[in-house]
Amino acid sequence: MAFKEYGSYDAVGLAELVRKKQVSAKELLDEAVARTAKVDPQINAVVVKHYDYAERQVERGLPDGPFTGVPFLLKDLDLLEGTRTTSGATILKDFVADHSGTLAQRFLDTGVAIFGKSSSPEFGLMPTTESRLHGPTRNPWNLEHSSGGSSGGAAAAVAARILPVAHASDGGGSIRIPASASGVFGLKPTRARNPLGPDRGEGWGGFSCGHVVSISVRDSAVMMDAIHGPEPSSPYVAPPPERPFSQEVSRDPGRLRIAFTDKSPYGDAIDPEIAAAVREIAGLLAGLGHHVEERAPVLAADPAAVMTTIVGGNTALTVRLIEQRLGREMTDNDLEILTLAQSHNARKTTSTDYVAAQLAAFQISRALATFFESCDVFLCPTLCAPPLRIGELNTMSNDLSHIAPILRRYMPGTSMFNMSGQPAMSVPLAWNKAGLPLGIMFSARFADEATLFRLAGQLEQVRPWKNRIPPMCA
Repeated sequence: MAFKEYGSYDAVGLAELVRKKQVSAKELLDEAVARTAKVDPQINAVVVKHYDYAERQVERGLPDGPFTGVPFLLKDLDLLEGTRTTSGATILKDFVADHSGTLAQRFLDTGVAIFGKSSSPEFGLMPTTESRLHGPTRNPWNLEHSSGGSSGGAAAAVAARILPVAHASDGGGSIRIPASASGVFGLKPTRARNPLGPDRGEGWGGFSCGHVVSISVRDSAVMMDAIHGPEPSSPYVAPPPERPFSQEVSRDPGRLRIAFTDKSPYGDAIDPEIAAAVREIAGLLAGLGHHVEERAPVLAADPAAVMTTIVGGNTALTVRLIEQRLGREMTDNDLEILTLAQSHNARKTTSTDYVAAQLAAFQISRALATFFESCDVFLCPTLCAPPLRIGELNTMSNDLSHIAPILRRYMPGTSMFNMSGQPAMSVPLAWNKAGLPLGIMFSARFADEATLFRLAGQLEQVRPWKNRIPPMCA
């Protein structure tokens, strides 16, 4: 391969090499393509390959930004002009975007070379990535398990060291879930921190946001510095940071008040190895001088019920827009049974039901805001069970009754922070005896990514994860 040391650098480090002319953007792109060829047949993370697009970027000359020359993947839900965006859906397998999303353009402005799209479940609806169109994305730590979802391709590609950082998005946990399952770092930003336009002002009723998954904490922070901020169509704006996020990573977090729980928000028992990992990290933080106490917020409504109504309504609109464009009704030849069922069920709910779900989300947000009046950070499991096995969630089953119980067991604690809009991150701090990653989740007050980046930087120093390499690695 052209650049054998590639895998030992994060994205900031690779860009520095390009800046110093120690390696070229073309060499980095060739390396990423070679690594994709080596491991993607096994993990199936890069489902749209447009190497010619990235080659033209490099030939024209990349913008001077913090990541100039770094190879990059866009999640296969976001538009990039002139390239295919399938959203994991059979009906959209040949759809070519006629414009780029605001976030995609901001990624381009950082100087990255976008050589493909990473896999997502159909319309990002599942916490595993197993679309009928593209097939399952497998976990580099164990190919029988899922890499998580919905940003499963991004997390698998980063974990397998195809590249050090990749676009991801999170409407109910879809940055944090695959970060946990794949053993990488993933921070969900504050609501409205990063743009979602130009075609929409918000996603999933304000629950959804976009950012990245990465190996290093500083890549996440430097990227957020480059892409955050409103656009002309922003319906609301996140409070600006006190200083660049990249400066927070190396700052002393001080003595934080950290509340923690090793339980599901529903009170259900969780995997014992995950519970033990949470307690171990709580002890580690206490040893670092933080004030740590065991307590958890009491929620005023059921997050799962809120998600069913809000996400269902948004899915129904997506299906309707496709039907209007094509002039016919969608069938299970076009879309997965789960998508069609969500759309069908949503059409039976009323506008009053939707507003009631919004009110329940507000009540959850209020309860969390009150809880954070007496703590700086909340520590809990990202996932309450190890990474799911491939096939556990079957979106083409005629009986979908298996899905809700699995979601309640697997990811009960992620979506509440989409409802509150608070920043939350999954940090790769533990692995179980079977060798599967167990992410630990930390959340902070609204607009307080700074505290999370400081804490993540501290944890990265005392419990480094960069050199933990999965068996399936480029």
